[in-house]
Amino acid sequence: MAMRRTAVGAVAALTLLATWGGAHGATAAAPKATATAETAQACGVLAPGASSAAEKAVGAACEQIGVWYTWGGGHGQQPGPTYGQVDPSDPDSAHDPERLGFDCSGLVRYAYHRAAGGDPLPGNAYHQFHSPQVQQRFTAAEGTAPLLPGDLLAWGSGGSIHHIAIYLGAGKMVEARESGTRITVSDVRLGGDYAGAVRIAPATAPGTFSTWGTDVWTHKEPSTGSPRVHRFPGPTTVRIECQKHAQPVTAEGYTNDAWSYLPEYGSWITNIYIKGAAWLDGVPTCP
Repeated sequence: MAMRRTAVGAVAALTLLATWGGAHGATAAAPKATATAETAQACGVLAPGASSAAEKAVGAACEQIGVWYTWGGGHGQQPGPTYGQVDPSDPDSAHDPERLGFDCSGLVRYAYHRAAGGDPLPGNAYHQFHSPQVQQRFTAAEGTAPLLPGDLLAWGSGGSIHHIAIYLGAGKMVEARESGTRITVSDVRLGGDYAGAVRIAPATAPGTFSTWGTDVWTHKEPSTGSPRVHRFPGPTTVRIECQKHAQPVTAEGYTNDAWSYLPEYGSWITNIYIKGAAWLDGVPTCP
């Protein structure tokens, strides 16, 4: 999601996310960045100690310097730039449907897709900050001292996260900031509602699985009759806390009564759409 003049609450953000895949549908090859030599030189790994995957993510994000910020950009079926949408809370987004690019979480998604393959960080800034791929967390009070290049910095309050960026080192970050601007290198902003940072695991964390299929919904309870919570537009890496037998579901030629609980989404998904056995190996039974 975007860093905007007026914050959008977490509930509204989740609702708007469901429409992102429809913004000009298909993705395109990453547009050629148009930046000055000075700006291009300033974007890169500016401190030692990061994992190879994190350094690759920094490199992929830096290649996009000069590309348009566009609200909802980068949230197509596959990671990559897309045309954006009008953000009802931001008049500066009026031309975003004409601009091929990324919003803040779209850029993060693309960078880690390039670094690690697959689609390890789908969703909006909130989902990325609470991703099962998170290896370590840092509080706002810790500042930048413990951070390494590739760590994700986030802004938000009251449990909501409305902006996310990639740390470069030396107090710098690369970000897709807001409508009317282009992807750029910025000084890290530790004031205001800075919420802290996370480090992404260089490899798949324990307890993670992949969904399959398109437009797959999670539910508030392990039942298709309960309210929908989140839509996975395509295969997505998720962390499963536990599983249980509940409502039998028939879909894609399979019938299964097993459901898995996804703590990062606070919801349930039928095991039909989880890659693996009908009853997942190594996953405990929910109490």
